[in-house]
Amino acid sequence: MNILEMTNIDKAFVGVQVLNNVSLRVEKGEVHALLGENGAGKSTLMNILTGVHKCDAGKVIFDGKDITNCSIAESDAAGIAFVHQELNLFNDLRVYENIFFGQELVSRFGTLKKNEMIKKCYEVFANMGVNIDPTVMVENLSASDKQTLEIAKAIFFDAKLLILDEPTTALTNEEIDHLFDLVNKLKSEGKTFIFISHKMPEIFRLSDSYTVLRNGEFIQTGKISEVTAQEVTSVMVGTSFDNAQVYKPRELKEEVLKTDRLSGTGFSNVSLSVKKGEILGITGLQGSGASEFLQCIFGENPVLSGSIEIAGDRMKNLTIHDAMKKGVAFLPSNRKENSVVPDGTILENMYISEHELSSARPVIRKPDEYRKYDAQKASLNIKAESPDNLILSLSGGNQQKVFFARWLNTDAEILLLDNPTQGIDVGAKAEIYKLILTLAESGKTVVVNSQEIPELQKVSDRCAVFYSGEVVKILSHEEITEHTVMMYATNAIELEEAKEQ
Repeated sequence: MNILEMTNIDKAFVGVQVLNNVSLRVEKGEVHALLGENGAGKSTLMNILTGVHKCDAGKVIFDGKDITNCSIAESDAAGIAFVHQELNLFNDLRVYENIFFGQELVSRFGTLKKNEMIKKCYEVFANMGVNIDPTVMVENLSASDKQTLEIAKAIFFDAKLLILDEPTTALTNEEIDHLFDLVNKLKSEGKTFIFISHKMPEIFRLSDSYTVLRNGEFIQTGKISEVTAQEVTSVMVGTSFDNAQVYKPRELKEEVLKTDRLSGTGFSNVSLSVKKGEILGITGLQGSGASEFLQCIFGENPVLSGSIEIAGDRMKNLTIHDAMKKGVAFLPSNRKENSVVPDGTILENMYISEHELSSARPVIRKPDEYRKYDAQKASLNIKAESPDNLILSLSGGNQQKVFFARWLNTDAEILLLDNPTQGIDVGAKAEIYKLILTLAESGKTVVVNSQEIPELQKVSDRCAVFYSGEVVKILSHEEITEHTVMMYATNAIELEEAKEQ
């Protein structure tokens, strides 16, 4: 029995057709994966379902009722909840205050029924099988508990359908296991989920059915058990997807980056040497210290002990500006919070670092910047209608290319990339891999942090594995396999070696 039927949905913005005759059917009590590259129309379709946008044509039936072009309040009342990738929580409020925000329980005298709200929170958490204190501040919760809290809010107000948008982005493997256990428990109780993700292993692990959108159109639907990840990926990108390794060895030159027993916030005693033209992969579980290591080299976090040498110069009291002047660039993992200037145009987002770096060029000459934009757009295959459009008009993959261009405009020679394909669809990922290899072939040095081992296999000459803040193993390209990396990243290798003794 279908709990949701969206039929022949059309939607255009300012004359641009973003959804064309799209249909989506979801059965009650299933996890339905909604798949497609960035820009495929997934978010627009979900925004129509939740009342954010009105469709131009088509019909939406939910739980037997016509809710076509309903409001946000009407969608909430019908039992539809959207758990966004960027969680909608107030960090400076307590857990119970977040759950009841806007719907507080009050006495007939207008006073808050604090104890009753706390009691009801305990009850819903107990029913979900989770252990969260309703009285703690949300800012003190882990990423997993914040995700659980969002789901709890929906369950508390009797949501029947929960839309999970990239829910595992900030979670560790253990936290992902916990989230999936919770989803499966709620599914067994009759709740329905729409699961939006780019991570094929998770899609195939959690989902029962799938629907693929491409370029605003319905492409295919079916049971997950009847397809392979390769087949689904090919349908998403519209061509036969080549999952073979794209790695190409190249001649490496002199050493350009060296750390000697470097310690900083979250990591310690890291000694690495990277050559010109080399791609060094680094990896580890969430909290392993790999991200903090890159931040320290860029001057974002202080050096606590040890040293950093860039192009033969030992850096003392390294700042971000110092790193930039030495030709170091940094793409942080959280693109939305740390890279995007949301009110800026594509052009402004591209030239911001160049003009921050050089006091000799305080005046921005737009004709020069447009020429640079045209060159970078062609070189990096940026898909954009106009450089004067807002950066938020681009898909995640094209935004990331703009940020690559931002740093290439500074003539950066060392690129520090922290999870550069996070939240990017499979087609754009392939383009980023090729771009990294092209930059290395041109003589750029790349240090790329990723928790996706197949990603490191595609680009890395070597891979440094972090565990508990330290580099525990450096693997050659041939040694980079999921099994080997995870043995070191989880410290399982120590257990294996102990057994052999």
